[in-house]
Amino acid sequence: MSKNKTYLGATPGITAVLHTWGQQLDYHVHLHCVVSGGGISNDQWVTEKRANGKFLFPLAAIRKKYKAIFLRLARERKQDIAASDQQIDEAITESGYKQWKVYAKAPFGGPDQVIKYLGRYTHKTAITSHRIEAVANGTVRFSYKDYTDGNKTKSMVLDEKEFMRRFEMHILPKRFVRIRHYGFLTNRGKHARLNALRKTMGLAQVAVQIAIPIAVRMLEKFGKDITQCTQCHTGRYELLFTKRFGKITYRKPQKVPV
Repeated sequence: MSKNKTYLGATPGITAVLHTWGQQLDYHVHLHCVVSGGGISNDQWVTEKRANGKFLFPLAAIRKKYKAIFLRLARERKQDIAASDQQIDEAITESGYKQWKVYAKAPFGGPDQVIKYLGRYTHKTAITSHRIEAVANGTVRFSYKDYTDGNKTKSMVLDEKEFMRRFEMHILPKRFVRIRHYGFLTNRGKHARLNALRKTMGLAQVAVQIAIPIAVRMLEKFGKDITQCTQCHTGRYELLFTKRFGKITYRKPQKVPV
């Protein structure tokens, strides 16, 4: 759709964040996607063409396109759906006659808003400690926002087993990832692609990532030197490791003189 010159005529960059929970820790699988307001074509930046500047593509067009792709994939992957072929076919037919809804927000005001928005979903788990009000007598009470009742904040009480069951539903299986990038942000060849684009736009090249040791991070954030000997406070600990057959084996830290 983005390659259609009527709408954009270029490949946008997309960051998709998997979100599996609702306010009550129920299983609500959905994606939060941030799409660039423009795209790349032949290493050149192409700006969005919507006259009102509110959305990258018309919502009516997105609605039809998404429904068509979703139902096509459902037909192709029947073996992955826990239902009979007849049930799947009936559901697809019924869904095809319905008008699907599309939720899209207007553009962000700047990079800071994008970072703030993504941070709410990329670096949080199903529930954070500030929402837990009490843990007592084998129950857990936590707050949640009821979107069906004017976004009022309410409390819910669950027994410990049910609370843990709901929480564990949102631990991703092995090799699953929460964040994926598409379009010109696809990981393979991304730096070369972005540097070529930035060169045409007269911008500085992408900064090289630098690995900062954990000891330095701890010192910067908490003011604690984890390499310092906890007994004499003068010597320092050094973590030694060996790498064999692709596996890292850590040896016990040894105290070395300053």
